[in-house]
Amino acid sequence: MQTKRRAIVWFRQDLRLHDNVALNEAINSAIEVIPVYIFDERWFNGETNFGFAKIGPHRTKFIIESIKNLRANLKRIDGELIVRVGKTEDILFELAKKAKSSWIFCNRERTADEVAVQDALEQKLWSIGQEIRFSRGKMLYHTADLPFPIQHVPDSFAQFRKETERYVPVREPLEVPQKNLAQLTVDIDPGEIPGMADFGFEDCKDEARSVLHFQGGESEGLKRLHYYLWETDLVQTYRKTQDEMLGGDYSTKLSPWLAQGCLSPKRVYHELKRYEAERGENKSTYAIFQDLLWRDFYRFMAKKHGDVIFEKGGIQGKAPVEGSNDFRLLQRWVDGETGIPFIDAHMKEIALTGYMSNRGRQNVASFLINDLQVNWQMGAEYFESILIDYDVTSNWGNWNYQAGVGSEVREDRALNIMAQAKRYDPHGEYVKHWLPELRSLPADKVHNPAALPDQERKAYNLNGHYANAIIDPRQLMQSS
Repeated sequence: MQTKRRAIVWFRQDLRLHDNVALNEAINSAIEVIPVYIFDERWFNGETNFGFAKIGPHRTKFIIESIKNLRANLKRIDGELIVRVGKTEDILFELAKKAKSSWIFCNRERTADEVAVQDALEQKLWSIGQEIRFSRGKMLYHTADLPFPIQHVPDSFAQFRKETERYVPVREPLEVPQKNLAQLTVDIDPGEIPGMADFGFEDCKDEARSVLHFQGGESEGLKRLHYYLWETDLVQTYRKTQDEMLGGDYSTKLSPWLAQGCLSPKRVYHELKRYEAERGENKSTYAIFQDLLWRDFYRFMAKKHGDVIFEKGGIQGKAPVEGSNDFRLLQRWVDGETGIPFIDAHMKEIALTGYMSNRGRQNVASFLINDLQVNWQMGAEYFESILIDYDVTSNWGNWNYQAGVGSEVREDRALNIMAQAKRYDPHGEYVKHWLPELRSLPADKVHNPAALPDQERKAYNLNGHYANAIIDPRQLMQSS
């Protein structure tokens, strides 16, 4: 009797049913489809080069929630998500052998760790006459649609934007499969979804001060998109509010769902275009499109320039600020104990929630690189570990940019932290939100407690309750 044609769908950073090319191609190619997600032990139990957990507690929680939601959504089309913990290429190879599948469908990744797994799996599958079929679903634009070959992608975002938005349409997103999956005729244990404790973490409780209580999964991502556009019209004021730092509505907050592929960027784009058609376009709707385009740009930069984006000299090959591997200074920065309130408040927020505003990310990166002169790679690895919305090319692309080693070099990349604090937190509300020990300070003193005489420090009960400044704040006023 002829073996039924079976396909495995390997879910990676595409944890959704809508606009999932790999899933659709598997359904169209095979009689039976086996969806699989693997918690790879090298990521979930691994460390970065500088000793941070590769996936910290906030993102671990978000991914677990996303997998629970993916399993539930697959059940609606009679599918069962197979879940395993271990080494991806070994587990998928054993599943492929047992199922006697014909192919493994998945989204292609382009950076070193992910490519190593793809290559190892491909070698194993060849030994049993099976193959991987790659698709692309993380971006607005497909490489094949670009008006230039990948080696000629402009290194300037402005030029990239002009040449793509003028000539390249964004493909329509695929709908959720309407066809129910056929019942499997091979017996495969679905497996239990692991919990936080399985990766050495305590359950993350929602931080009451968080801008938003992010919950993983496609359903929540679509709900947030609908809320931001259609329920509230917040999209109308995005350009005005995007540099704020308090509250859940100053920006879209879609990045965690985009990063894990719970939400398709093409779906966001076309919802945005539908919104513009029905309720009008403005500078804010265009600004959100540009944010989506930045994600594509950094991914194309990684594809064009390769793994140099992880090296100290980056795309430029040499760092303007050398930066030392000073773990003492790094730890003060990580712990939010630099004595510079605007920096410390942001570092407390990211440690407790896994999230930080874009304005905050620029400032803490600039401070680490230019003021503390610590190796930027250390900061990038901490963000890799702690961020709930970590995306490999966006994270490293942004750190390349801040360190002056990216494709675009800016002379004024060093930010004046004190000026930034007074501009974006003029009344100290953000600082006091995350640093309650400074709540008694008036607005004109809250950003520079180091300037207070000893008598005032005692009066405001700062001694022993707030760190002494790691650097003279007067130096911070000299940067651009």
